[in-house]
Amino acid sequence: MTDQNQKNTSVSQVEEDEIDLIAIAKTLWEGRKTIVKTTLIFMSIGLFVAIFSEKEYTASTTFVAQSSGARVGGSLGSLAAIAGVNLNSLDDESSISPDLYPQIVGSLPFQKKILDTELSFEERDEKITLYNYYTKIYNPGILGYIKKYTIGLPRRIIKLFKKKRTNYQSTDDGLLTVSEKETHVIERLKDKVFVQVDEEYGHITVISKMPEAKAAAELAQSTQKLLHQSIIELKIKKSKSQLNFIKKMYSEKEALFEEIQKEYSLFKDQNKNLSSSLVQEEFRSLQSEYDLSFSVLQELAKQLETQRIQVKKDTPVLTTIKPVFIPFEKTSPNRPLILFVYTFLGCFLGFAYVFFKENVYDEMKQKWQNH
Repeated sequence: MTDQNQKNTSVSQVEEDEIDLIAIAKTLWEGRKTIVKTTLIFMSIGLFVAIFSEKEYTASTTFVAQSSGARVGGSLGSLAAIAGVNLNSLDDESSISPDLYPQIVGSLPFQKKILDTELSFEERDEKITLYNYYTKIYNPGILGYIKKYTIGLPRRIIKLFKKKRTNYQSTDDGLLTVSEKETHVIERLKDKVFVQVDEEYGHITVISKMPEAKAAAELAQSTQKLLHQSIIELKIKKSKSQLNFIKKMYSEKEALFEEIQKEYSLFKDQNKNLSSSLVQEEFRSLQSEYDLSFSVLQELAKQLETQRIQVKKDTPVLTTIKPVFIPFEKTSPNRPLILFVYTFLGCFLGFAYVFFKENVYDEMKQKWQNH
């Protein structure tokens, strides 16, 4: 008896499942016009977006930074120490992690340099800076204008009531500032120029995106050069600082030596025929001072040459693995993918609307009327 009841229960569950599937299929079939309309509407939107989306070309270059050797510094010895010269106050060479390269590219001083990059654009005989391109020439297209006056409309309204900022470059105290237009262009560049670091192999890739192929290549090449300069400046900062310190000390000691030399020569010429003990003692004192000053100056001259070599050794070797080339195919928009995504979204929303209206909305409406 129990087995018979279990069989009856299983049969009834299967029948209910079949009924549910049939009911769902019937619901969707009855709402097929809504599904088709929704799909066609979104397909049309997708087609519009695919056709009028801005073309974009991507250019890139890959390089690796290599160290050029170990430091070869050292102290000047006891003579320099006696003269008050301490050349061991600076630390050893610093290494710049490739993980910091994106931070360098994203820094405000670097971004301002990128804005001054001159690029070639079609229908223009002369190159134009990236800043002037985005502020005077750039055309965002139909989609850009639609976005500007729909999603971006509240921001534009707020700007009408805001006090305009002065277009200045720097303050009296030397702090770096940017104008409002520069800020907008820099914000746009965040997804136009960037750096990727391969942590496993240490490769650094500079990527740029522009509406024109040649401009994208020129921007990638210029960014690579600017990054190379920044890396070198940071890498040799300490050794160059020490070089400048030695140059300063050499100039001071050279001036002091010239004074001692004049005094020593004058005393020697004025006391050629005098042989008193007092004169001889003063002569020996001047000669000792002259010898010490000359020795210190010689040591500083040696260290100056050594440090000049050290600056060259500290200068990193940046080897380009993949040079920049002008792309021949655009990277976006991917029109088939855009059309597929919008069509799928429209179909999904059509099914969801029909199912929700039939099974949830109508049921809630009926319960509301019953109450």
